[in-house]
Amino acid sequence: MILIDTLAQGLLLGGLYALFAAGLSLVFGIMRLVNLAHGDLIILGAYLILTLTTLTGLHPFLSVLLAAPLMFALGWLLQTHLLNRVLGTDILPPLLVTFGLSVVIQNGLLEAFTADSRKLSAGSIEAQSLDLGIVTLGVMPLLTFASAVAVVFALNLLFYRTALGRAFRATSDDATTAQLMGIRPQRIFAMATGIALVVATIAALYLGTRANFDPSIGPARLLYAFEAVIIGGLGSLWGTLAGGIVIGMAQAIGASINPEWQILSGHVAFVLVLLIRPRGLFPRAND
Repeated sequence: MILIDTLAQGLLLGGLYALFAAGLSLVFGIMRLVNLAHGDLIILGAYLILTLTTLTGLHPFLSVLLAAPLMFALGWLLQTHLLNRVLGTDILPPLLVTFGLSVVIQNGLLEAFTADSRKLSAGSIEAQSLDLGIVTLGVMPLLTFASAVAVVFALNLLFYRTALGRAFRATSDDATTAQLMGIRPQRIFAMATGIALVVATIAALYLGTRANFDPSIGPARLLYAFEAVIIGGLGSLWGTLAGGIVIGMAQAIGASINPEWQILSGHVAFVLVLLIRPRGLFPRAND
């Protein structure tokens, strides 16, 4: 019973990590950009939801509907006016720029909101649970995992079943040829980053309602996201979900043995997967 409960909790925790990683995976899959500011953008989303909730009195689950378009616009502007300027064959300029963006976001949030930790209040749903007989699961973790599956499913539909998705794939495969076919890669990249920040806003909602957050925790969220993307296979969205689950289960098992091992266990699982499958669990065929 204890083992089943541990695995169930790890599975649900993996949903949160998959939400952290889905936007990062989408951006990397389309433009091969490793966004070092991704974790800080998630925290920015959490503070934006908090601000909107405070100003409007809306529930966080409603405030996210206002925050998502704003984050999409932010992603579009960042990609159009900053990141598109440094994309190219050399991976160093984008890394340096996104690292600088990470520093700017952290210090901006620190100046605006201080170092005090905050939390989004979701009301009574935070304490509600569902008794399944052999295991009892919290409603919020269940919602988090269901949202992760829904987000990955929606992104896959977008990527493989829509005209925009065809443009994403064409640009990812060969941006020069896609441009000859009338596709504007820079606009496609801006759209991808905007969508990635919408996903980051959903991740921010569940992060903020399940735990405290402060301006300094973005890099740790980036690390979990990056590990989930690598474990799943670069550019594979369903693989990203699997990667998040692997990390979540490893952390849950480690914590059940010794609470001090929780974070370490996830990193150890990451290394072990890479030793066995260096390209991840579900690498894309063209990688």
